Amino acid sequence: MLACRLFAVTLLLCLAGQLVPSALAQDAGPASKDLLRVNNDIAKRITPQAGAERQVVVAPSPDAAAPGLVITIQPGQAGYPGINLKPDTGNSWDLSAFGHIEARVVNNGTRTALFALRADNAGDWHDNPWNTEQVYLKAGERATVTVIFGHHYGHKPGYALKSGEITNLLLFTAKADVATSFRVESIVAGGLAGEKPAVDPASIRIKPANGVILGAAVKLDAATQIDVKGGTKGVVLPGAGGGATLRIEFPSAKGAQSLTLKPPAGRWDLHNATEVRVKLKNAGTTPMTPSVQLTSNSGTTDLITADALPAGGGVEMVIPFAATIPFKGVAVTKPGYHGVQRGTGTSFGSDATSAIQISAKHDGDGTLLVESITAEAPPAQLPEWLGKRPPVEGEWVKTFDENFDGPAIDLSKWNIYGPNYWDKATHWSKDNLLLGGGVAKLHFEKKRGYHNDDPNPKDLQNLSRQKESNYACGFLETYGKFVQRYGYFEARVKLPTAPGLWPTFWLMPDRGPAAGSHGKRQDTSNGGMEFDIMEHLTRWGPHRYNTALHWNGYGKEHKSLGTTNNYLQADKEGFITAGLLWTPGSAIFYGNGKELGRWEDPQVGNVPSSILIEMTTGGWDNNAVDDAQLPADYLIDYVRVWQRKDLASDADTRAGAVKPDMKNP
Repeated sequence: MLACRLFAVTLLLCLAGQLVPSALAQDAGPASKDLLRVNNDIAKRITPQAGAERQVVVAPSPDAAAPGLVITIQPGQAGYPGINLKPDTGNSWDLSAFGHIEARVVNNGTRTALFALRADNAGDWHDNPWNTEQVYLKAGERATVTVIFGHHYGHKPGYALKSGEITNLLLFTAKADVATSFRVESIVAGGLAGEKPAVDPASIRIKPANGVILGAAVKLDAATQIDVKGGTKGVVLPGAGGGATLRIEFPSAKGAQSLTLKPPAGRWDLHNATEVRVKLKNAGTTPMTPSVQLTSNSGTTDLITADALPAGGGVEMVIPFAATIPFKGVAVTKPGYHGVQRGTGTSFGSDATSAIQISAKHDGDGTLLVESITAEAPPAQLPEWLGKRPPVEGEWVKTFDENFDGPAIDLSKWNIYGPNYWDKATHWSKDNLLLGGGVAKLHFEKKRGYHNDDPNPKDLQNLSRQKESNYACGFLETYGKFVQRYGYFEARVKLPTAPGLWPTFWLMPDRGPAAGSHGKRQDTSNGGMEFDIMEHLTRWGPHRYNTALHWNGYGKEHKSLGTTNNYLQADKEGFITAGLLWTPGSAIFYGNGKELGRWEDPQVGNVPSSILIEMTTGGWDNNAVDDAQLPADYLIDYVRVWQRKDLASDADTRAGAVKPDMKNP
């Protein structure tokens, strides 16, 4: 409270010394409305963001040629320091005649900093009744931050803000470790009611009907969809079913020659596929050796080259989204760096496919006829050993075998309550962990309730630090009940498709009760490591997931390695199987029994670890939850763990059960 009073006094003294009108203090006209209005009453309208009272100082600009309000944030612990700006009259602004609020701001600091503008309605904070936009400004840079009502963060659909009842504006930045300063030149309401964000052409996503990109009834516009290189020509021909085929004419000249086929607009969204098939025919008299590669916003597929086609010969080329060479981790030398060796793995993103490039080697003039291009997801081809043993030879003993066939969760193996430090929206409930048909279901639904079903927790082990949240889900972990150092860990799971969800299968260190608190037991420093065996964001579609390693804690020394671009097809029942082979100095990830990638280095963790299986909202590259598509289920068919006899130790434990006899399995 004292800090709030000091803040207010500082602001009043600054204003008493010099009253500076805002850039739009006079009537801004019918097209806009001034919301800043720097005058004698502004001190009554401004309060610091909670927790940032001792960090924030506000004053009018001392330069009459550069009017506005200067917000200075000193280094401190507040996560999002800034100020609240209230209406100059009444309890709210009526901005129903307008479509947006915009702030004109200058970075007065010495380095790049985030500036965010949030417009609030009254209401339950759990509903996030606000819209927010942000911008990063270099030192001295000026920018306009625009909040379009009903949209947020990149003008994506957000909370349906009531523009006639705006109760507060929050101006804030990120956690400050050096002094940060902004001059807010103006804040105005403008635009027309019902305003919609301009459509960025690159943001358009086209989902080809039945996966057909070329062929069937698909039309092709040569002027906008075809680029050529090296004298190559592309000729659109009528195809069966009213669609089109494509003739590519390659001249005899030397040098790089290719044809690039682009979407009619934006990008193709191929997230429901795992490969693209291109059907070609050599329509000339010269042998042709064709190559095809897909391009996306984030990278390309491998270049796929067919055998030489004789005149009149045909081929259906398959371009998989998955990497031909599994990713290989490299030494990680600086915090936060994701080390993957160049030429291994893939950075291709199927949901933003921007082009299909076709080239060919040939002697003399050559012609290829592109008869069809389709995106497909053929059935998974699974090895016979999958689910029965680890992927490599050795003396292995099964140490954990959970098939979820019983009438209830085996509490000698699993905890059904635990922490949620991954989103603010989800709580765990026993009622959302369902068994039946030989599977466990983490049932995600819109249902307000207490975290861990506990209305009076002794310790709020969640990110929001609140007892309740709006979404419920089940939870499984083996913390304190099953831990193992090294071995092969595998789960067969079926992923949800509702947007905005984040299902996972992973390991965390568990040093045991003697280590002390929960945080110390699961510390990823000092040999501890987070192993993300399968981490999926539903925006990516059902055939892509992340694998990663995290160590050295989660602060300034945090390091990580992995890839978000693992592709695999589900089996005939819609399940995928994810695995980790962990041995001293080595971590190898598997999907459906095939190696996805590895890291071999002494830094690979060596602390016994427990298993976590959970699902929240969010993630780093997801879309918003759509309540209309809930409830959604994350299914777990089995979880199995094996230990190699020569690696077994007293560190491998299971509470409430006899330890496996490593000599006589």
